Amino acid sequence: MIVHLKIGNQEYSAKLNEPIDISIPLHSGNDNVNAWYAPPPEIVPVRMDSWVGEVAQGAAVNFRNVFFNPHAHGTHTECVGHITKEWVSLNKVLKQFFFSAKLITVLPKIADGDRIITKEDIVQAWENCGAEALVIRTLPNDNSKQCRHYSNTNPPYLHHEAAAWMAEQNIKHLLLDLPSVDREQDGGKLLAHNAFWNTSKNVRYGCTISEMIFVPDHIADGLYLLNIQITALENDASPSKPLLFQLTKK
Repeated sequence: MIVHLKIGNQEYSAKLNEPIDISIPLHSGNDNVNAWYAPPPEIVPVRMDSWVGEVAQGAAVNFRNVFFNPHAHGTHTECVGHITKEWVSLNKVLKQFFFSAKLITVLPKIADGDRIITKEDIVQAWENCGAEALVIRTLPNDNSKQCRHYSNTNPPYLHHEAAAWMAEQNIKHLLLDLPSVDREQDGGKLLAHNAFWNTSKNVRYGCTISEMIFVPDHIADGLYLLNIQITALENDASPSKPLLFQLTKK
């Protein structure tokens, strides 16, 4: 299936049968990606008396419980409800699922021992392209991002001035290959989260942040069609499956 869209004054087409999956699968065990000091996710059969919900153990069906935290255990999409006293559900505020997107690659700058994605990095790569979403791949980039344990490692993060600039540019959806847009230990300030969602003024309820994606090196920077797939879960965040679709100029 081919769809057509317009970004700025340029028309494009995209093949929906050729998705590029930039999510990290969730699976049970210690080799799953992990952050925020959480125990590993578990996918285990239900047990009731002598019955075990596993076909390999004699059941008619596989019937498993899944224990995980959306923020800690893989690719997830979150809304402003992640940082507000008000209960805000991603399932309620995210009403559209296809967006124009710009993929950029950034090498975080080192400052006082931290690795920071700066406003200058973003502005230069954005090129005023007019897309609705920004996808950030950080360097160095390798497959270890799919199983990395981030707790107590002070990962790279986004400078709050860059997040504020995104809000000013009306970039609605931010996706990046890190466990958070903010510093791991920041005293609860959450400067980048607050700046992106504009919590001190007119809150950007329909905007989202997706964290712990993975974009392989062979995927080129540039414009794409983005599809953000989430579960129908009434929570501030959901496991998600972002997909990119290559664009062809018409």
